[in-house]
Amino acid sequence: MTDIPELNQAEGQQLEPQTTRRSIAVRSYLNLDTAILLGILLIAIIFRFYKITLPLVDGFSWRETSTAMMADNFQQRSWNIFFPEVSWTGPGPSYQGREFQIVSYLTALLYQLFGWHDWFGRVVAAFFGLVTLFSLHRLTALCWGEMHAHAAALAYALMPAAIMIDSSFLPDPAMLALVTLGVWLFVKYWAGGSRWLLPLATVSFTLGALSKPPGLAAGAVIFYLMICWILEKRWKHATSVLLSGLLSLAVIGAYFGWAIYLGRSYPPFHVAGSGGYIWDYGFWAYVKDRFYFNSAWNTSVLWFYGYPFLMLLAVGLWMPPRTAQDPKQRILSAIPFVWLAAAMIIYLAAAGEITSNVWNFHIFHVPAAMFCGRGALLLATLASGTALTPAVVLRAICIVAVTLSWSTLPLVRTMKKPIAMKGKLLGEEMARLAQPGDLVVAIAPEVGDPVAVYYSRARGWVFPPGGGDSEWSKFVADDATAIAQLEELRAQGADLFGVAKNATDKQDLLFVEHHDGVIDHLDRTATKLVDSDDLLVYRITRP
Repeated sequence: MTDIPELNQAEGQQLEPQTTRRSIAVRSYLNLDTAILLGILLIAIIFRFYKITLPLVDGFSWRETSTAMMADNFQQRSWNIFFPEVSWTGPGPSYQGREFQIVSYLTALLYQLFGWHDWFGRVVAAFFGLVTLFSLHRLTALCWGEMHAHAAALAYALMPAAIMIDSSFLPDPAMLALVTLGVWLFVKYWAGGSRWLLPLATVSFTLGALSKPPGLAAGAVIFYLMICWILEKRWKHATSVLLSGLLSLAVIGAYFGWAIYLGRSYPPFHVAGSGGYIWDYGFWAYVKDRFYFNSAWNTSVLWFYGYPFLMLLAVGLWMPPRTAQDPKQRILSAIPFVWLAAAMIIYLAAAGEITSNVWNFHIFHVPAAMFCGRGALLLATLASGTALTPAVVLRAICIVAVTLSWSTLPLVRTMKKPIAMKGKLLGEEMARLAQPGDLVVAIAPEVGDPVAVYYSRARGWVFPPGGGDSEWSKFVADDATAIAQLEELRAQGADLFGVAKNATDKQDLLFVEHHDGVIDHLDRTATKLVDSDDLLVYRITRP
């Protein structure tokens, strides 16, 4: 059949307006989605940079100040990232077995460029939090579509636990950001993206798991998709993923093997996160304590989520999205369940450690945000089947208002209370009194918290001295033992002794009452420099 130019031209003239309108609609839709994502990112920035200059005195001050000390020591003593060092175990070296120090190292670089500010670590963490939100949004879009992606990202932006952790000087924001980015890049690769996505995903995921071991839970998603390829007999693709995964695990295993060696080779022989697991306490001890679910529930209600987010999570889990017709999409839609199940396995094995150091719950927050977003979308749309009607918009506004007023605002305010402020004041007072090279001994309001040592800008010890198998969050039973510990620190070169008068250990024993004999000993053997309503500081004299 011979082509007729006039007919082809006429058909082109008829089709062009339709094609143009369709392309305009697609561009408008994409622009709308982009605008929504940018708006959610702006909301996340507002909440994560709220009180960003707060000193390290909130509920996480213990862990934050240890991380901050490592940043100080990178900048002041050695830039070798494989030798993280704290300042609360004496003159040093005080190397410890720690996770790969991405947040503290980046913060040290900021110190080098702009000078020391205690809140720089919060800024680094907040930027990682924004990476998490963006990666979560794109991952959810691949799994459940753009509308669910918007809802999940907004849930993450407003979730009190995510806000608190993402604005704290901790390694966890880097962990979640990098593993989420790695998983998203891998899912894009699995769905037909560029082959270069695999090495990028491997590097990002590996750095995330190095930042904090719980990040390994997200690797279950990659393993799940690899198994799907094996079942489809796509051997070449599955083999490349397997090799990348083995390389990643080898790097992770090698680093943490080094960290354990380092922590066991230098006093006080401390390896972070090395206790509280099911193999430490025993399976039946975990069963007796009901896997610490009561503690996890209290943390969830009173600190991390509140009832509105827990309700949205329950609704989202109860009514997941309908099974897709496309086999590939069915596989992708299961990803949030795989991640959540893997995180639960981590919890069941490490509930003692996780509930003691609650920032470890951060690995849950990607699937939790997905299901909270799903729950919010269900409640907003109900039977309407659309997200564009005025009724749906009004319901969505009500849901956001309830979560803000009942969860986000009150819980973030609670978590950011400056509960360790007197420890900071003690440290600053000791910094004022210290001479160059002085070593300090400090007892913060929460015994064992190194916040006072950190703000003294000196090296020294918490008291009782801790690390390794030593218990440093409880006072010893009698004055004689405490005095012996103090005299040993004096022999090691301690110059200043300071205590906040409200210093209380985890047995609720007040230092000034429980160890009044230690104070009498100091009155006889040291020079009292400060005795105020809140603080007591002595200069320790040599024998």
